[in-house]
This record gives sequence, C-alpha cells and structure tokens, in this order.
Amino acid sequence: MNVQLHLGDCLEVMRSMPDKSVDAVITDPPYGIKAGREKPHNGWVDYGISDWDLSRPEKEYFDEINRVGKTVVVWGGNYFTDYLPPTMRWLIWDKGQRNFSLADFEIAWTNQQRASRIFDYPRSRALRDGKVHPTQKPIDLMKWCFDVCKIDEDATVLDCFMGSGTTGVACVQTGRNFIGIEIDPTYFAIAEKRIAEAQLQLRLPLEVQE
Repeated sequence: MNVQLHLGDCLEVMRSMPDKSVDAVITDPPYGIKAGREKPHNGWVDYGISDWDLSRPEKEYFDEINRVGKTVVVWGGNYFTDYLPPTMRWLIWDKGQRNFSLADFEIAWTNQQRASRIFDYPRSRALRDGKVHPTQKPIDLMKWCFDVCKIDEDATVLDCFMGSGTTGVACVQTGRNFIGIEIDPTYFAIAEKRIAEAQLQLRLPLEVQE
C-alpha cells in the first residue's frame, strides 16, 4: 500500500496525471455556502478556519476529476449539478436525524450507471471519529463508498479536496493506495497527522510532496 500527500492546488496536480490513472476519485469539494463562517449555533461549531468555503471550484476542476478517475464519487454533488453530467447513481448518507438545522442527509454524485444507494449512519456516531472539519464525513461512510462502488482492495483512490484526511484514513485502514491533495496548510497538517496515526497502527511509511 502506498500513500502520497500533496500540499497545493489539486488542479495543477491532476493536470500532470494521465487519463484514468486512478481507480477512483472520492472527494468532497467546498460547496461555496460559506460553511464555517457562521457563529456557532444549531449544530455549527467554530473550527477556527473560516475561509475554505467562500466559493465553489470552477468546472475545470470537475473536468479533471472525471478525466483522471475511472470511478468518481463527488460528495455535495447536488451543489454542482450544472458542472456534472446526468447520472443514474446517487449515494445518500442518511444522518438519522430530522428537522435539524443542518441537512438531514448528504448527497454524492457518481459516474456509475447503477442503482442509487442509501447509507444509514447516525450523525452522533459520526462525531466519534473526532470531528475537526465543518463538513467532515465519517470514516465508515468512505469505507461504504469503497464497497458499494466496488473499489478493489488494491485500488488507488484520489481525494483531490482532502480536507481533514478522512478518505485517506479509510484507505489506510482497508489497505488501499491513496493520493491526497489539499491546498490549505492547516488542514493539510491535520490530514497528515490523522493519516500518519492510522499508518502507525499498521507501521506503514508516509510520503509527503510539496
């Protein structure tokens, strides 16, 4: 198993990658809803970083994602329907809580032409991972993505908006190869630490590229 982490703009990194060079892209881009800038209330928590979600990525980012990835899963896909082509398969994370100030569920666009699926996982349980990012997804959700999308155990998974590194942790724990890219130095450091801790449990090396 191999892990590579890149600090920088994922567009630049992806442009250096050949077509369909990774087995899967599983990522959660900024939605452009200014998450994290609200005062803490009704479920929002101040994580100390407020500028990461001021705008959503441009279409060229998604063009590159679809170019380099064989299988593609984009969480928050409902925010990018003007960028992404029509699809048969949507993935749903049902948080098991209704009429909360945050969304009852999260939606992911995929490039797979298969039946849509739902993952039931309580929001309270997700918090046990140690939440350090406003839109951090559960580790078990990423593992479910691997299973439902049939991502092989020896596959290479790219998360081009790595954030706090959840996809990388899930890859390490399941023995998959991982490439992570994050532009924010603070979140990069958080992701590097979380992934290194997961690797330490398996005594695996970490490769960082800046």
